[in-house]
Formats: sequence, structure tokens, C-alpha cells
Amino acid sequence: MRQSKRPLSDSPDRSYAAKLERFGSFAEPELRRIFADLELPSSGRVLDLGCGTGHATALLAEQLGSEVDLVGVDLSLAHLRAARRHHTLPLVQCDAERLCFREAAFDFVWSCNTINHLADSVAGLQSLRRSLRDDGCMVLAQSGLLPEMFFAWDAPLDDAVRAACHRYYRERYELAVADIAGIRAILGLMRSADFKEVAIRTYALERSQPLSAVDRDYFQHVVFEGTWGERIWPYLESAEIDKLQRYCSPDSSDYCLDRRDFHHIQTITVCVGHR
Repeated sequence: MRQSKRPLSDSPDRSYAAKLERFGSFAEPELRRIFADLELPSSGRVLDLGCGTGHATALLAEQLGSEVDLVGVDLSLAHLRAARRHHTLPLVQCDAERLCFREAAFDFVWSCNTINHLADSVAGLQSLRRSLRDDGCMVLAQSGLLPEMFFAWDAPLDDAVRAACHRYYRERYELAVADIAGIRAILGLMRSADFKEVAIRTYALERSQPLSAVDRDYFQHVVFEGTWGERIWPYLESAEIDKLQRYCSPDSSDYCLDRRDFHHIQTITVCVGHR
């Protein structure tokens, strides 16, 4: 039977802190640009929902200044412990679907790559809307709504790896295609939750040679080993597995991160709505 709650099996004890740490460092330039583009409050209370290991929370705190009270929330206790390495801001362990704050508690809510972890996205967003003051603002960010490019010289392999990843995660978490694809409609989700003046913008995270040490670390450990690896081999043809191994192994002469034509693109989509 397909599960109806916590579609990605999150729990207070589950941790993927190392992955979050590396993504935060990798995406830091774009996160800074996003925060600079947003109309952040100069005072009041701000919530970082699904703060993870706190990398983005610390960046957001820099932009907000000392007149704003910022609190980070996450379901995972391990993530919150890791967040202490980045800042001493207030942190709260709770479920995003059952917030432990009174209604109208916040002026601004930021939430990145969290809404897809909720069993009922619209109900979760409606709860977040109630947590805002009358003139409050909700910012929902989601990465990967568009297909990522890793092998600019080999589009068929990019397509095959992407399909293999989707099949692996659907089977692992007993998900339907719609459970994965539904997050693409974040603008519709915001409007369905009765947010007003909804606007949307997509930022590109683009990397080419020369790659920084942070970039290389993210690609190798988060993507090549953590997301791909042998787990997706059952969904690939033998020739595709061979190329993937050669492209992703640092010991290979075909290692993609050493290629002069390496060009990576992924996206973060930012949707802003008001109560």
C-alpha cells in the first residue's frame, strides 16, 4: 500500500545533514542573490520553515539585520544540531504540517525544498498562511523544477539518468508519478491556498570550468555518489552504466569534472505570496 503521510519518510531521527550542508555551500551565491532580491522586512518576526542544517538561515539573518527576530524550524533533531555550527539563532523542532506557533505570529516565512515533503501541500500552505499577519509574506522556493544538465555533450545519458532516478525514488517511497511531478505546480499550490499577489521567478545555478572546490565536492559526493551511484544501475542499460561510471569516477580519464566543456545547469524557483 502506498503511504499517505510523510511521502519521503521524514522523521525526527532521520538525517541527511551532510547532503544539506554541501548543497547550502554550493548554492550560497544564488541564495544570497535571492535574498537580496526579496522585499525582506526590516522588523518583526521571520520563520525559516524546514531550515535543515541552517546554512540558508544564517545567510537570511545577515540580510535581515538585528531588528528582526528569526527562528528556524525543522522536523529532524539531527539537522537542528548541525545548524548550531552556523549560528545561535532560535531553533525549534516541530512538524511543518502541525506548527507549534500561534496564528498571525510571523511577518515573513521562507521555506526552501520543504513543501514536497508534506503529505498535503495545500493544507500545509494554508496553515502557513494562517501563521502570517494580515500583511505578511510567504516565500516558497523549490529546486529542480526543470531538468538539470550534467553532461552537456551527452543529452541521452542525462535523460536516462534522470528517468532512472525518478524510478528509483518512486519505488523506494512507493510513490506515483503525480506525487513527484505535482510539486512543479507551486504557483498553483500557492493560489489554491488563497495567497494573494502571487508572483514567481526562476534562478539558474550555472557552473562551468574552472570549478571551485565547493562545486566539485557537491557534484561528487551529493550527486554522483549520494543521488546516483549503484542504486540507479537497475534502471539503466549496460552501456549507460559504463558511461556513467567513466564520467563520474575521479580516476577515469573521462571524468566529467575535469572536462573543459563541463557545463552544469539547475534551477531554484521562488514563488512569493501575501496573506
